[in-house]
Amino acid sequence: MASCLGLYIEENIIKYAKVSKDNDVIKIDSFGTKFYDRLNEAIEQVIEETYSYKTPISINTPNENYNYFYIFNLLNKKDMHSYINTEFESICFEKELNSDTFETRYVLVDDMEDKEKVKAIHISSNKGELIKRAELLNKYKLTCISPIALDISNLLEINKNENLENIAIVNIENITTVTSIIAQKIYDINVIDSGISEILSKINSKENSYAKAYEICKNSTIYTSEGKELQYEENAYLDDIMPTLYKIVGQVKKILNESLNKIDKIYITGMASVINNIDIYFQEYLEDVKCEILRPYFIRSIGTEINIKDYIEVNSAIALALQGLGEGLKGINFKKEGMGDKLPDWMTMEIGGKGKSSKLNLGGSGFSLDLSGELTEGEKGLIRGAVGLFVLILIYIILSNILFGQMQNKIDEISVGMQRVVQQEAAINKDKTSVDEKTAEYTELVRAIEEKAQIDTESKKLKFSVPTLLHKIMNSIPVNAQLTSITNSGRKVVITAQSDKYEPLGMFIAKLGQDGILKNVVSDISKKPNDVVIVTIEGELP
Repeated sequence: MASCLGLYIEENIIKYAKVSKDNDVIKIDSFGTKFYDRLNEAIEQVIEETYSYKTPISINTPNENYNYFYIFNLLNKKDMHSYINTEFESICFEKELNSDTFETRYVLVDDMEDKEKVKAIHISSNKGELIKRAELLNKYKLTCISPIALDISNLLEINKNENLENIAIVNIENITTVTSIIAQKIYDINVIDSGISEILSKINSKENSYAKAYEICKNSTIYTSEGKELQYEENAYLDDIMPTLYKIVGQVKKILNESLNKIDKIYITGMASVINNIDIYFQEYLEDVKCEILRPYFIRSIGTEINIKDYIEVNSAIALALQGLGEGLKGINFKKEGMGDKLPDWMTMEIGGKGKSSKLNLGGSGFSLDLSGELTEGEKGLIRGAVGLFVLILIYIILSNILFGQMQNKIDEISVGMQRVVQQEAAINKDKTSVDEKTAEYTELVRAIEEKAQIDTESKKLKFSVPTLLHKIMNSIPVNAQLTSITNSGRKVVITAQSDKYEPLGMFIAKLGQDGILKNVVSDISKKPNDVVIVTIEGELP
């Protein structure tokens, strides 16, 4: 009987489920949730509690990203692979990222909009984060690392969907993923940044316990009434729960509206599915789509000794375990094969017991030796040589795999280091751009301040120059002359004076220039019919 331990790892919490499979019979041996402060200690506790020291383990990829590429279906697999890699490198270049620092997988599906193309669902995850997560389980048998948004479909018998319904699985974990299944195949993955982490953080700030916050969510109920108006139980924590759920259901509705393929049914799963009546809440907003909680297909008929809700809250871990057992999509395992994953199976040694045919067989060479009866010296020598050769080859393979694994780890470390350098270079360029922008801004401010200071200085000069000018003019004007007007525009001054004779006005004009009362003095003398002489004097303040 094959078995696998599924570990769904998120910040602050692990969900686990140990699943066994015997032919078509699937059974959950143990399951649960565990909040943690130290992840490595929490993993060791789960391994010990489930007795999974040698059991294959399947975990979720950390912080994976999804992209979509559309390719002509006439291309061969090699050209498709090359095209997808080129497109991904182009995206990384635009985002100033190093594509070599990402581990990638992709799934091909038919493009519903263009029959001549196929659609590649491209998944990428940071190599450094994958290495860190794998190192947490290096003492155990880690066999699978895969994205939960794809694995979650393992909980449904998609190929047995006789009604050919289009389905969307809304998995509300720390973040929310919406997996659209069209024509019995996964077709779209949409990521919503909001999730139960927002709810738990708000309640944790009041209770100072994530475990208690999670229990509060499990015990919270959303009540509905006729007329599709929601009523909430008098629960102080619903104010922390409902805004996030409202954002999620709003984003789900937007995704459905923008989809060219009509969704017939929505399954709700993840940590938030433990909130009572969440399916009814979704149904209130998504009127035309049937909404229900996702129950694993193989435990729909279950006894009363275990609450079905207890299974549902670890759906993600069950889905990962099923992926490790060979269910679901192929080719999305991000775990690289190491020495412990595959030993050479072309060499076998079979030695029968008493009364049985005994032989030594080196399968790859076609050589076999019958060991029944008395062994001759030649046969003994052949056995010793065969065993020695086997040991030498095995040692060579082990050392080669160890060296290859070390080289691969170094390559991955170099790739991570290169990514950090690229990121730091991008940050430096960003900081330089910001500094240049601030420098230009400060230069402009300084220039404006200097201009303002200069204007203020000129204003102050004018403010004191005009009274001084009037005082000097008062002392300089002749007795027989009369001022009729004085105006100034900035530093320019215009004086109008009159007299019954030319001489006093001439003396006044000369005095203005000689005494430095005005600079650049010019005048214009005219005479009125009544023998009054008028002079217009222009000059500048000194």
